[in-house]
Amino acid sequence: MIVELSRSQKSRIAIRTFKTIADALALRGMYRPSGRSGKTLENALRILSPEIYGTMNDPRSIELKGLEYVLDRLPKGIESCTRVVLTAKDEFDQTGFEKIVPVKRRRISYQVSEDQMCFVITTGLSEVYDVLTHLTFLNIEAQKIYAQMRDESGEISVSWKDLEATVRNIDLLKGRELDQAIWNLSILLGRTYQETRSTFDYLEEMRVRHHANNGLFQIVYGLAKRVEAGELDRDKQLAIYFTPSLQDMIGRHIYGPPWAHAISRVLKENGLHQRPIHIISANMHSFVNLLYGYAAVCESGPEKPEGDLYRFLIGLKQKGTLVREYARRHGFIDLPDTSGMLIDCQIIDMGKLADVPFHPDIHLERDNIRKQEPVLLVIDYAFGTQAYEAMDELLEQLSHLCGCQPVKSISVMGKAGILPGKKGDIMVATAHVMEGTPHNYLVQNELRKEDFEGEIDVFVGPMVTVLGTSLQNRDVLERFQTSSWRAIGLEMEGGHYQRAISGAIIRGYLAPDVKLRYAYYASDNPLLSGQTLASGSMGDEGIKPTYLITKVIVEKIGRQSG
Repeated sequence: MIVELSRSQKSRIAIRTFKTIADALALRGMYRPSGRSGKTLENALRILSPEIYGTMNDPRSIELKGLEYVLDRLPKGIESCTRVVLTAKDEFDQTGFEKIVPVKRRRISYQVSEDQMCFVITTGLSEVYDVLTHLTFLNIEAQKIYAQMRDESGEISVSWKDLEATVRNIDLLKGRELDQAIWNLSILLGRTYQETRSTFDYLEEMRVRHHANNGLFQIVYGLAKRVEAGELDRDKQLAIYFTPSLQDMIGRHIYGPPWAHAISRVLKENGLHQRPIHIISANMHSFVNLLYGYAAVCESGPEKPEGDLYRFLIGLKQKGTLVREYARRHGFIDLPDTSGMLIDCQIIDMGKLADVPFHPDIHLERDNIRKQEPVLLVIDYAFGTQAYEAMDELLEQLSHLCGCQPVKSISVMGKAGILPGKKGDIMVATAHVMEGTPHNYLVQNELRKEDFEGEIDVFVGPMVTVLGTSLQNRDVLERFQTSSWRAIGLEMEGGHYQRAISGAIIRGYLAPDVKLRYAYYASDNPLLSGQTLASGSMGDEGIKPTYLITKVIVEKIGRQSG
């Protein structure tokens, strides 16, 4: 009896297939998206049909929002490259190659030549999966654009001729001529004028402000011409290479040890290594703004700022230099990464905060702070599996540095996709379920729903630690939510952090009763149209949940004894 697989089962198989093939290709060293292995990756992604890639499987139209999302996370010029090389750390700084960092991903790339791009992989397999899913999507869209170059008789289409003319005269386009060019492009892409205009405007903003891409006309033209060149000459087909140095790095801790050693050295140099240490995974502005922002503004002017905490914090956006200058005089140490780990760090000596004025909405127990003198070690967001290396190395080095168990709490303030709620809600984890593995971790989370005072909708339950944001779809996520797993959200780091924490407890680097705090704010809901990551960033609506979690963590650390 043949039982037909459900859509969620087919999707889970597609995720497993993509991961297995990607792992094998990284070890093999090279593949072409047009070859058998590349087509297997493409088919797996098509079956999965991630929400973030929208209408990728519709041959009639180009997926524009997915294109925006991918281009923000890949280097400028990727659309024309026929050779893409993934490598481990290399000394490119001594070369004349152009260094490129995408606007929305801490990822270092180098333009080796007009048709060759090199990615320096520092965060492990999660980054490999991320790059390959984006390149696979981009190749699918390139094939669809190429199909529009010729009409049914095999002649160059009118729409393509219009695009060629536009690219030749791109610097002269404005007003009515630009509107006409966008209208002609919309016909080629199978989208409405307004959809095409929206993507054109967005990419132009990113191009002008961040030098992040070549603009929509050139990107569409470059993608199709790359495919055309590959059709005419096999040597010009897109090929993706994995260097031996990358193969040797996978599964090993290359960047973590020097990164953790640099942090330990600074703690010791400042006499902070024998104090209670509280590790926090968060962004690089929330804690410094919350703890120093009010005092910095008060010191700079004759009047104390008024209004609630979140309105005040929104006003700090243009005062970063002022806040940090004040912070450095009151126990704040900035520790940018130089190891290649791409995770910056901050150290905050709370012993020097006992007499610093806080916003009236912040409630810290100053007597306990004076007594305990806790030290906050704030580390920037890791990326996927990199979280394990970061936490594992950090906990080991701190234990060796102090000859004891100095870490008294670990807090993770992450951003995640929510399943039952909406953007801006908060999720409190009770467990981390590792997608595609039998590894699941219960969390004795000190945070509770009641800690957030009913100001924001809060959901409590298991979080799914996924392989990548681009390897998810509605069927898989609905299964996690509606089945006995009762998952409330998806993220990429929590399970890896928890795996390192459990290992550190077994090895004696952490006390079994270490305080754990996991809370996530919803950056998107992948089940709701218009609320996926491809729909854009949160903006000011992310201020309240971010700082509410920050406030709760800080106040709990301020009350903690020992």
